[in-house]
Amino acid sequence: MNNVKKRIAIFASGSGSNAQKLMEHFKDSTEAEIVLVLTNNPDAYVIQRADNFEIPVHIFDRHEFYKTEEVLDLLKGLNIDLIVLAGFLWLIPENLIKHYPNRIINIHPAILPKFGGKGMYGDHVHNAVLAAKELEGGITIHYVNEHYDEGEYIFQAKYKVDQGDSLEMIKFKGQQLEHLHYPRIVESIIKKLPE
Repeated sequence: MNNVKKRIAIFASGSGSNAQKLMEHFKDSTEAEIVLVLTNNPDAYVIQRADNFEIPVHIFDRHEFYKTEEVLDLLKGLNIDLIVLAGFLWLIPENLIKHYPNRIINIHPAILPKFGGKGMYGDHVHNAVLAAKELEGGITIHYVNEHYDEGEYIFQAKYKVDQGDSLEMIKFKGQQLEHLHYPRIVESIIKKLPE
């Protein structure tokens, strides 16, 4: 096994399109490898995506995540260097935050601090952007702390909201930005991690 590569774990709750882009990006990387996908949703399509890349999956429930050390022990056992959230909807528990300071990152489908916080994910965010008649939407990649969407920002990118844009249209614009930038930003963070 090549110990030089940094080891990434991805947390996802749903379809996992960002997870897929990360898997593709790091498939032949000399910098890092994705060694585990974790999900709280046994029906999440991300499980199939991980399987396609022969990446193991760990499915956990609320009790295991918040009331035990099992998830943390699993990550420690795999020598995980970086945790990447890709559409993961639960708040990260304190034991993980403490063990991985500035090593957990998330992508949010809006320009924070607007449209952030509990319950602001996916279509909820896009609908709020439309309802507020915003002229632009965007994405924020940020470090994760114990509060939803309040960690230090790493990167933001914007798209224009055109008159008459539907929910599907702005979702598409946002996803294009996510898929373009998330793997690149994750790689830049990996390169900055201490040996």
